[in-house]
Amino acid sequence: MANLHFHYGVMSSSKSAALIINAYNFKHNNNQVEVIKPSFDSRFAAQKIVSRIGLECDAMAMPDLRAYAPAPQTKVILVDEVQFFAPSDIDKLVHIADIQGKIVMCYGLMVDSNEELFPASKRLIEVGAKLHRMDSNCQIDGCMKLATHHLRFDTNGQVIRAGDQFVLGDSNYKSVCRAHYNALYHKKSKTR
Repeated sequence: MANLHFHYGVMSSSKSAALIINAYNFKHNNNQVEVIKPSFDSRFAAQKIVSRIGLECDAMAMPDLRAYAPAPQTKVILVDEVQFFAPSDIDKLVHIADIQGKIVMCYGLMVDSNEELFPASKRLIEVGAKLHRMDSNCQIDGCMKLATHHLRFDTNGQVIRAGDQFVLGDSNYKSVCRAHYNALYHKKSKTR
């Protein structure tokens, strides 16, 4: 089994729910697990990961991983919202996976709402993390295509094409298929 994994998908593709289920299963099999999230993510609770379907688990909230050292008995490290960490934090996780032999499973977004790779996600690809895409459907009414992109909207329903991509919450976002992304973001005609 690979020691470094990246479970990625669009918003609402059950990444946090999968992390919580994996934490439960590893613990149920008597494996010591540490769950980490960026302290930047305080949407639901400071020291918890909460999925939209109601599952939750305790987590250590950290601004970065510079001082992080897993306990010697820890076998698995699960990292939520990994895109909010820095590339240097990914290098720390690589060291933990390769040198300490721990299983590191990261969960997060691959690209932002401007089709740009998040720096931490890019680093996970560069270092050869085993990639696991988590699928979800386009959130445009009536569309059943695979959601691959995010659109961010302002309060007037207009697509936001610039600005800070480290924004929490999903009330102003929709996960959409490539065709709807191009139609709405680039204002190209959508084909079915």
